[in-house]
Amino acid sequence: MSQTVDRALTILASLGEGPASLEQAASRIGVHKSTALRLLRTLQEHGFVTRQSDHRYRLGGRLFALAHQALEGIDIRQVAAPYLAVLNERYGHTVHLSVLEGDEVLYLDKVDARYPDTGQGWLGEDSRIGRRAPAVATAAGKVLLADLPADRLAAFLAEAEFPARTPQSIRDPQALRDQLAEVQRLGWAADQAEYHESVNCIAAPIAGTEGTAIAACSISAPVRVASVVELSKLLPELLCTVEAISLAYGGSPTPRWCENRCGAKHAVRATRT
Repeated sequence: MSQTVDRALTILASLGEGPASLEQAASRIGVHKSTALRLLRTLQEHGFVTRQSDHRYRLGGRLFALAHQALEGIDIRQVAAPYLAVLNERYGHTVHLSVLEGDEVLYLDKVDARYPDTGQGWLGEDSRIGRRAPAVATAAGKVLLADLPADRLAAFLAEAEFPARTPQSIRDPQALRDQLAEVQRLGWAADQAEYHESVNCIAAPIAGTEGTAIAACSISAPVRVASVVELSKLLPELLCTVEAISLAYGGSPTPRWCENRCGAKHAVRATRT
């Protein structure tokens, strides 16, 4: 590890014990005040450190935001697992849990299809846990992008790449913007052989504690097994599933389907330790 990075991390760890003056920070990492000041200013510029009115330094909001995102990404998998299993058991299709990371979706969990192998056209390794896929080409990516604040979505579209994985892949930022507006209105998205030419998919967002999408649940099937129209018949159950996961996690979703479709109770909350 580089010395500069080591010192910066040491300062952050020490500020976890409480605010510190420049002199105290320099003493904790054994450097001159000028070196500590450069490190603190850099951390401050990135929001990891804040300078108080008494000139002492404390941990900044950016650090807490990152920690919150990390915790959500970790325990949402544990909360969602039984619901994914039930959805897979009912219909036999592959079910994924995904999160948005940069311009890609990351597959956090997966329950494999229970029908016979469908040959080389099936997803296989392309959708294993830990793999990534372009957000613009997947149903999960679309529902997560659609929930981004306007400024973040605009920044994403300005820099997004549009890989032509299949003839159905979206290749134009405006076309994606229009589709995302429709996704936001409907509350779900479809991928009609856009990511993989032999696979169709539908997805819906899972709400976090602040009511915004923190993950997506999707149902995928080979084109030869189910069309998007056929998969869309499962939307009531998919929406029920994401509502139930959101409620179990501690989010605040609108109970569109849960109480009258699968009986999920609003009082259920996940215990996070």
